[in-house]
Amino acid sequence: MLRYVTTNPGKVREAEEYLGDAVAQLEFDYAEVQAHDLEPIAARGAREAYRHAGEPVIVDDAGLFVRGLDGFPGPYSAYAEDTLGVEAVRRLVHRELDDRRAEFRCVLAYCDGEPFDASPDPVDRGDRVAAAAAGADSDPASDADGEGTESLPVKLFAGVVRGEVVEARGDGGFGYDPIFEYDGSTFAEMGPGEKNAISHRGRALEKFGEWYQERSD
Repeated sequence: MLRYVTTNPGKVREAEEYLGDAVAQLEFDYAEVQAHDLEPIAARGAREAYRHAGEPVIVDDAGLFVRGLDGFPGPYSAYAEDTLGVEAVRRLVHRELDDRRAEFRCVLAYCDGEPFDASPDPVDRGDRVAAAAAGADSDPASDADGEGTESLPVKLFAGVVRGEVVEARGDGGFGYDPIFEYDGSTFAEMGPGEKNAISHRGRALEKFGEWYQERSD
């Protein structure tokens, strides 16, 4: 069984669209390292979650990246939502920026304790070895608990969807969905199927699902 490490059942339902009943929710509070990119956060979480669960896991990290704010809130999206609130982020964008373009990004990290080839996904670049490869030198947080998480290889899959920050609309979704518009509709205005088909998480899950199926065959 593949464990999706999350406290959000909506993410699991989204994953089931691509993975079927091969995935189940696992609630585990892994330590989130501080980083300017999503990759090392997701990778470290996957290593820690695998050590906890002892079976294959996927961990995702996602964020809203506003172009005119140099990517803020980005990896700090959850913190900004909890402390400032989604509406405060929207007001900041609309008050300070004429260019309100933004993108949702998601990085999905997989760990099963086994070796695998480098990911063919575009996120697998030499400048992010810290997130995907093994080695104490490549992950500055890897030896924080002294239990060898740096020895666990992690495979990454990325998804991106581009849109803009708008006045909140819609009652669905979660997080920043009401203020993120794609092709005339906010994520919160979309039904689950419509959103999953184009969302950043859905795109990462689609890539992962194809690779995971090949790995399982």
